Parts: sequence; structure tokens; C-alpha cells
Amino acid sequence: MSDSETNSLLARIAAALERIAPADDRASDPDAMPSYGWDGSALHGHDRIAAPALELMRGIDRQRDVIADNVRRLAQGAEAHDMLLWGARGMGKSALVRSSVVAASAAGDIALVQAASDALHTLPALFALLKGRTRRFLVFIDDIGFDNEEDARALRSMLEGGVTPRPANVRIAVTSNRRNIVARTQDQQDDPVNARDDMDDALALADRFGLSVGFHKCDQDEYLAIIAGYAEHYDLDWNIDDTENRNEALNWSRRRGSRSGRVARHYIAELAGRAGRVLD
Repeated sequence: MSDSETNSLLARIAAALERIAPADDRASDPDAMPSYGWDGSALHGHDRIAAPALELMRGIDRQRDVIADNVRRLAQGAEAHDMLLWGARGMGKSALVRSSVVAASAAGDIALVQAASDALHTLPALFALLKGRTRRFLVFIDDIGFDNEEDARALRSMLEGGVTPRPANVRIAVTSNRRNIVARTQDQQDDPVNARDDMDDALALADRFGLSVGFHKCDQDEYLAIIAGYAEHYDLDWNIDDTENRNEALNWSRRRGSRSGRVARHYIAELAGRAGRVLD
């Protein structure tokens, strides 16, 4: 059999197998999966949301309760806010969004859709895909920051009644290390004439979010409490009242130059590794 005949036979076999067992369309079906990634033109489903349990989100108790309640209301079909989570790195902003969706799924049909910050111009296409469904969606944009005003204006329009506003069954959650989201250049900061206008313009975007929640660096006690919560949850040999345990955990944070939920999680991973364990 010649190469061309072999290739033709293989193509026919592949086509026959596809007819017998067609490709699974669930991954792109907005009603099928708990979470999705949006690549600018299509949804890509994931069968689980990687997130810690809400009760493990310690040191941010107030923020946790506010965000989780808002996402639960969205899942139940009640009025809910678009959310801006801003502030210190490593304090659980992104994890809290994911954990809140997992928890809210017990209250109603809700899915998480994560979009990259450089795909803002494609969100109208995503909204058209999600609009009119009984299912609720939280569109998540992580670690956002704008280098130009055009993108900021586009998001403002989507949040409040522009040409392509987000649908009623969709809310937006954004995380940022800056409360005002829009960065200011040195020239803008030094210009005494336009400084107030620039600041008002930056705040105009932040003010479009019905819920703005700040996250701040944790103190020593909060950091240790986060570790204690993880250690208890994973049944690891660590005691907050043990001086040696405390000192080692604090030294871990000093070597990394900060205390945060992320640093605490890394320390817990170290303890688990020593014990020959794998964390969920």
C-alpha cells in the first residue's frame, strides 16, 4: 500500500471514529461546567474550581464575609454588586473570589468565568454568549491594571449602562493591587494643573463597582492564625502555642520579606512536604 493510500485509509478511520464518538461539547457549553476560561473568542470549561475552603480564609474575616455574601446573592438570583478587590499582594483576593463561587454553588446555579485583562475588548462577545440564561456568571479579571485610558473607558461602559453593558445575570469581579486601578504617570503626578482631573478620572472607574473591598498586610498574630488554621485543616504537626513552631513560621516570613496568606500557604506546603504529604 502506498503512502497516499495509507494516509487516506487513516483519515477515513478517524472520520468514522469521530462519528461514532463525537467530540464532547460540554467544555464550551456555558451551562455545563463549574468554571471556564475565556480566550477572547470561546469558552474553555474546567470540571473543578481550585480554591481553599472559605473557613480557611483567615486574617480577612470581614472581607471574606462581604464577598461571599455578595456572590451567594448572585447565585440565588438576587441583586448583587460588581466587585473590586484591591490592596496588598498575597492576602487572598483571587482565592477568595474562587472560594466564594464554590461556596455559592450550594445556593444556586453559578459559574466562574476568568478572562485575561488584555481581553477586555472581547467581553461584549462573552456577554452576548451568557446573556439571557437562567444560570448566573461571575466574570473574573485578575490583577488588572491599565496603561491607557481607552481600556479603562471600555470597562466603565460595561459596568454602567454603556453601549455593551454586562447582562443582568452576569457580575464582574476585578482584583488589583491599586485601589484606583488606573496607573498615573510621573508627568501626571507632577502636573499641578491636571492632578485633580487625573485623580477624578481614575476614581471614576473604581466608583463604578458597587462593592470595593480593601485588603491589607496581616500582622504577626493574623499570620500565625492563618498557619494554625491550615495546619488544623490538613492535620499537620504544628502548634501555635509551641515557641519553636512559632519562631520557625516567623523566620519563614522574614526570609520572604512579608507576612501574608500566600506566605503562610507556602509554609504549610513545606510542612506537608516534610511529612511526606500532598495537599489537596
